[in-house]
Amino acid sequence: MWLPDQRTNATDLLASTGDYLRLWEVNPRNKDGDIEEGRVITSCCLNNNKKTDFCAPLTSFDWNSDDARIVGTASIDTTCSIWDIETQQPLTQLIAHEKEVFDLAFAKGTDIFASVGGDGSVRLFDLRSLEHSTILYETDQLKSLLRIVWNKQDPNYLATVMVEGNEVVILDVRLPSVPVTVLTHTAPVNSVGWAPHSSCHLCSAGDDCLALIWDISTLPHPIEDPILAYNAGSHINWLQWSALQTDWISIAFNKSVQILRV
Repeated sequence: MWLPDQRTNATDLLASTGDYLRLWEVNPRNKDGDIEEGRVITSCCLNNNKKTDFCAPLTSFDWNSDDARIVGTASIDTTCSIWDIETQQPLTQLIAHEKEVFDLAFAKGTDIFASVGGDGSVRLFDLRSLEHSTILYETDQLKSLLRIVWNKQDPNYLATVMVEGNEVVILDVRLPSVPVTVLTHTAPVNSVGWAPHSSCHLCSAGDDCLALIWDISTLPHPIEDPILAYNAGSHINWLQWSALQTDWISIAFNKSVQILRV
């Protein structure tokens, strides 16, 4: 994930997770202050468990779009960690779920984030008061939840997906426990993304080879069909809706990446 900072003079930073949270600097400057085009260097490797050589793998992370110093990570050891990448120190680490944490997403602003995991729950956290969390939603039979995505244009809405699930579940933080609508594929859903410029549109993609765009502006009425559909001819593993060029969505499938015009 790229640094969510639209300033033209901002350092080009890229973050990745696996064993640790790593930051990479693209086109760094040398000792003379000249840009080294095409070079990528490790900026830092962040680990808040330095007492052992072993680490619990990180499953996902999110970069706060309103304060680019803040990055949150999710781990299979049931914890979420919130980092300040300027100081390279953890702001907090908390036990977020009863089982593995599979994904984490920040709301608009700097304080609220949500997580999902193997215990089948969506949980909300406030960095200003971490003594308590709110269970927003639990799946039937506590089936594991794989992804959580927050609508940045209308932070009342979130989208989540179950492991090997065919549905995108839309939640409203004002109406906990019950989905406001469910969007259906014919095979497991792998990726979901809200439109960065619209509060009522989102795209989902999965093993049915389809990338579907949905309009939820008619809520609370049921939403049965997408407004646009694209068949990639192969399982779609990931999608990303461009925040700067909002007419474009990228999808990854098989050995290919395609750029789709909405």
